[in-house]
Amino acid sequence: MADSTELRAEVARPKLAPQEPRPALQVSALGKRVPLPSGELTILQDVGFRIDHGDTVAIVGASGSGKSTLLSLLAGLDSPSDGSVTLDGEALSTMDEDGRARVRGEKVGFVFQSFQLLPSLTALENVMLPLELRGDADAETPARQILQKVGLAERLGHYPRQLSGGEQQRVALARAFVTRPSLLFADEPTGNLDTHTGQAIIELLFALNAEAGTTLVLVTHDEHLAGRCGRILRLDSGALVDDAPVEGAAA
Repeated sequence: MADSTELRAEVARPKLAPQEPRPALQVSALGKRVPLPSGELTILQDVGFRIDHGDTVAIVGASGSGKSTLLSLLAGLDSPSDGSVTLDGEALSTMDEDGRARVRGEKVGFVFQSFQLLPSLTALENVMLPLELRGDADAETPARQILQKVGLAERLGHYPRQLSGGEQQRVALARAFVTRPSLLFADEPTGNLDTHTGQAIIELLFALNAEAGTTLVLVTHDEHLAGRCGRILRLDSGALVDDAPVEGAAA
């Protein structure tokens, strides 16, 4: 049995408060300016917010409000003029391009409006590529599996020019999720698709995201699509003017 001295020491020992979970993204006082012949143009100014793991967040705003610039900064594709971005504990703002590229390769997936598939590679090869770049010993098996999941098991050997827009975006979704990223950035993922095809892609995107438990950050001008997310960040002239949860979000 512990003696009285040990008991007193145990009682006196301060209890540590539980640590708050590390956020998926932490953005502080973020700003972006670019030089022009007529002077400096401010694209973003004093933007700050936190996104937790598993959140689904839409970034909305009028054309020119800074949405795509903000996405580029969050993903480490560009460097801010002011402030900081921390992605899953990694301080992107203090890294050079090689460091940011490492973080993207390890933790980030992308889906773009223009698909961004390599035309000289088949659907299967496009999906295998990020795994090969990461150095995975077997890139083909998971690439085949996820292409089957997105409904393209019969199109593995087709090149992008042989695929419809919807099929190309399915390949892009497969490529984005095949690395099992902790964060997925989607920039107007239905912008080049008709309404029916776009809706099918969105259903697939949210289904894959829910299954993988990925943190989703989605840039869109489509308010209906934004409403599928759990939270909406609204930009106006480079400033964050609203940050609100979505009532009854489907995702």
